[in-house]
Amino acid sequence: MEERKMADKSMDGLNSFTAVAENTVDTTKKLRVGIIGCGWIAASHIKAYLNQPDVELVAGCDLIPGKAAAFFEKYGVEGVKTDYASHKEMLDDESLKLDAVSICTYNRQHAAPAIYALNKGINVLLEKPFTVTLDEAVEVMKAEKASGKILSIGFQPRLDANMKMIKKIVDSGELGKIYYIQTGGGRRRGIPTPYGTTFIEEDTAGIGALGDIGCYSLDMVLNAIGYPKPLTVSGYKSAFFGTDPNYCGYRADKRAEYAKKFGVDDFAAAFVRLEGGIVLDFRIAWAMNMDTPGDTIILGTKGGLRIPSTECWNGTVGGPMKIYHEVCGQQVETEIPIIKMKEGLFDLKIRTFLDAIKNGGTAPVPSSQIIINQAIIDGIAKSAESGKEVEITIPEV
Repeated sequence: MEERKMADKSMDGLNSFTAVAENTVDTTKKLRVGIIGCGWIAASHIKAYLNQPDVELVAGCDLIPGKAAAFFEKYGVEGVKTDYASHKEMLDDESLKLDAVSICTYNRQHAAPAIYALNKGINVLLEKPFTVTLDEAVEVMKAEKASGKILSIGFQPRLDANMKMIKKIVDSGELGKIYYIQTGGGRRRGIPTPYGTTFIEEDTAGIGALGDIGCYSLDMVLNAIGYPKPLTVSGYKSAFFGTDPNYCGYRADKRAEYAKKFGVDDFAAAFVRLEGGIVLDFRIAWAMNMDTPGDTIILGTKGGLRIPSTECWNGTVGGPMKIYHEVCGQQVETEIPIIKMKEGLFDLKIRTFLDAIKNGGTAPVPSSQIIINQAIIDGIAKSAESGKEVEITIPEV
């Protein structure tokens, strides 16, 4: 047995900074893991897996011939089987005896391998966004339910101690009844094309900023308030920057090509009504003529919480949070200092997934919550396309 300290550093109280969780990793039982999709996000997965003492990486596949082999060679991992033409070929290979897979494909290829893996009785860590559409997410959940295996969605910002603090503040009752939330994030020039065009083409991405970073923003606040079901949404999306051949964020020699291929949103906004009389004012951007679309604000009947935005949104807290409330009839502000994490969020994402498998636990980021996140994203897209408010209905699984 090998001992490993996990630096949770979450607070027992609002002003306590001493909580550190200890976790013991049983190295006598190694989990056999494969990676589906060997692009840039897979690099974060393999680095985190290599930090775990109870993992054996045994297989990988990618649609581009030779890419998987080169990927594992780059990270010095030997003995990995990669001669597969598809995820089905890899998952059908019973000699691998896979315990789990990370699915790191482009958005439109999230659902198919997740369903196939679950049907094979293999645990799944699925990168965000959950899927492109609500219908796809429902089909993945059906496979999860039938398999009885772990399906965790890749929302590592939730594991940040500062994100946990947001939920602790809400759960403490310090804010009273929550009735309004403003959230979102953005980048002044941040359309993700350094690794090609899979993030911006309709055929591969399906959704843009809305699903790429919008899902993080939604999770930050929805998780804090217990993921109430959405009722209606009035949404908007645009692509003014992505389709502009003069967009300065593109490589100079690729501007015309990228602008022509751009087929998703680079900005989205919505007004969402949630159960419990809560309204959610949301906006997200890959590109805009502003440094930030504003801080996240959670308003309650007893207090309000301001969560500072970041200049380049990636699912983090931009600085110390503040609670605006009254004490003895006086208006006061309470600052919540930033909690410094010792453990990397990707390491935590992988570790909590592995622990759930080994200990028979529940998914660290369960589909039962992220289906609500996906339903809102789906509703925003449908409302934007129809030009009117739409009702949101989430099928029972």
